[in-house]
Amino acid sequence: MHDLINRYMVNLKEEDVRSFALKNNITFSDDELDFTYHFVKKNWEQILTNPNSLQLYLYKSHFSEENFKKLEKLVTYYYQKYGYLLK
Repeated sequence: MHDLINRYMVNLKEEDVRSFALKNNITFSDDELDFTYHFVKKNWEQILTNPNSLQLYLYKSHFSEENFKKLEKLVTYYYQKYGYLLK
């Protein structure tokens, strides 16, 4: 499973992040998109290995208040839906 996710992440583009966000009613500014893309590319492995290591509030200043609230809900939703696969 790790290899499959790794191959996906190697090929991940900013446009993929933008598209996913838009599908979830989040419209990132260019700065928010840039931050999110680089954060995900850099930290995806650690977060999958230890999902509790993601302390989203530490990155609140990188997002508008509205986008941060939406992002919190989105992370919570996906963790509740798929978190059992990470244990």
